[in-house]
Amino acid sequence: MTNSILRTAVWNLASNDRFGGGAGDGILAEDPQAARQALGLAHLDADLVTLVEVFPITHIERLRDLLAEKDLTYDITILPQPDSHLHIGFLHKPHVQVSNARFIPGSEGTYQGGRQAIAVDVRAGQRFKAVVIGVHLKSGRDKPNQDKRDSQCKVIGDWITDLHDTPGYKQHTICLMGDFNMIPGQDVSNFHNLGGDDVMDFTSSWDLQDRWSHILSSGRANLLDGFAVSRRFSTRYIQGSLRLFPMHWAFKMGRAKFRDQVSDHLPFTASFRLF
Repeated sequence: MTNSILRTAVWNLASNDRFGGGAGDGILAEDPQAARQALGLAHLDADLVTLVEVFPITHIERLRDLLAEKDLTYDITILPQPDSHLHIGFLHKPHVQVSNARFIPGSEGTYQGGRQAIAVDVRAGQRFKAVVIGVHLKSGRDKPNQDKRDSQCKVIGDWITDLHDTPGYKQHTICLMGDFNMIPGQDVSNFHNLGGDDVMDFTSSWDLQDRWSHILSSGRANLLDGFAVSRRFSTRYIQGSLRLFPMHWAFKMGRAKFRDQVSDHLPFTASFRLF
């Protein structure tokens, strides 16, 4: 946090190696990929980071410890997913208060073994109060997978709509971030359902429409990750601050090497004013 600005980030760590011939153990503590991801997070130096696809769940502890070796202190908030080996967690600096971690009930939708969205209450400074929701929705481009995402998005969107009418939260900013597995302009029904009753502004669909965040094995890339902020009580979000962080440039790597050695996703960053 610098000059009364809260910097947030979201990143998919690409830890799922249970498919494609992997060992199925995720990113282990001694794996060089863990050290590279910690270096990437140090480059980000965000105050609050939503991490998607944490596997094993202890990987987030390893990242925290590696960051501490770089004189960056983070606390951890994470809940073990009920039915999935892929977890969603948060790294946050000590001046950022994160509490009340809870799953959004039923947000795995009709996707058997799917990830539930996780929500946390966040406070920073004297005025910033928000609910941050981390998501990792069903992947896949065909209609059956889109239908499963619809079932997830509907539950999350309804929960967001209800939250805005819940005493104690009516004036909170709501931030939604993670791996949407949705492409703007294609997965129209997914975005419609995820936005609730016209509650959310999908900032990434507009500010990053000419960018990409997911690197495919073929070398192509698309914008699968997402960031949204509530239309009401979000005046502390700094318009235009949402950026794709070109971490592969920081590592002096091309797309393919970064995908192989660090992650097949690039992170987003976004800022909020605290004054």
